[in-house]
Amino acid sequence: EVQLQASGGGLMQAGDSLRLSCASSGLTFNSRAMAWFRQAPGKELEWVSTITSGGERTYYADSVKDRFTISRDNAKNTVYLQMNDLKLEDTAVYYCGARNKYTTNLSTRRRDYPYWGQGTQVTVSS
Repeated sequence: EVQLQASGGGLMQAGDSLRLSCASSGLTFNSRAMAWFRQAPGKELEWVSTITSGGERTYYADSVKDRFTISRDNAKNTVYLQMNDLKLEDTAVYYCGARNKYTTNLSTRRRDYPYWGQGTQVTVSS
């Protein structure tokens, strides 16, 4: 059984920092690129960041670049999202997604991530 469990969300104030975690099981974690997506109320799903299977490369949406950092610990089968300088616009449910094994192209499309966690709520207030 494949499981992705996102955690670490909470109620934050603008300017604060928060680290999200996504623990995985039931899949070959170190062979898969991982990504974070988010969905704000009434908005479409938004790609946030991707990290390659070995952590060699990272990619970010313009809205979070220079504030968020994605990382992974393959020994723990876990991917992280360090969020700094949180803004009101960061309020969303954050989801962790996994690609199929051995992909080589960057994708920001939901359909290219067949495995998903339940998401964790991040709420940023002023």
